[in-house]
Amino acid sequence: MKFVGKEARKAEKRERILRSATKIFARKGFYNAKISEIAREAGVADGTIYLYFKNKDEILITIFEESVGAIIRRFRKRLQEIPDPADQVREFSRLHLEIVKTNPDLASVLQLELRQSNRFIKEYAGTSLNDYLNLIGDIIQNGQKANVFREDVHPGIAKRMLFGALDEISTLYVLLKDRSFDFQRSAAQIASIFLYGIAKDEYRNS
Repeated sequence: MKFVGKEARKAEKRERILRSATKIFARKGFYNAKISEIAREAGVADGTIYLYFKNKDEILITIFEESVGAIIRRFRKRLQEIPDPADQVREFSRLHLEIVKTNPDLASVLQLELRQSNRFIKEYAGTSLNDYLNLIGDIIQNGQKANVFREDVHPGIAKRMLFGALDEISTLYVLLKDRSFDFQRSAAQIASIFLYGIAKDEYRNS
């Protein structure tokens, strides 16, 4: 029991460091953030950070991998409850922008600060981003099998088109910090335009 308690405390401290890093990266920017500031926010000694992570880049990549992994699990569970591929596209779009609205610090890190890390850009070999894109790809392929989406649409191209539109709107929101931004309407419009392009004629107005 003592071992379990020790491991639980280590896991809690690691999670606290990641939450604190997300807040500091969002507030000060990745390059300007200091390990000492992350440690202070997390309530740990500076040296404790290095027991869990080698450097800031590793912290940033871990935030990405673990947060996107959690998002994927949530999205997958929700999408399994929706049988219609077109409705799945609409729900995916809504969920994507909802993340930006409900967790602005994480959104700032994922949309802006992640792209400031040379190591991430050059060396990232994780699977979370591909897994996220493949959620869209699976929806498209299922829609093609159900004879709802056009067979000539390449899932690899289409999934990046939808992600690109959602990603651009997310970045715009983070940059503008406009709290009046209508996420629901934006998600609906992006999904509508996307579906108009990939749906068969008889399903375009459904």
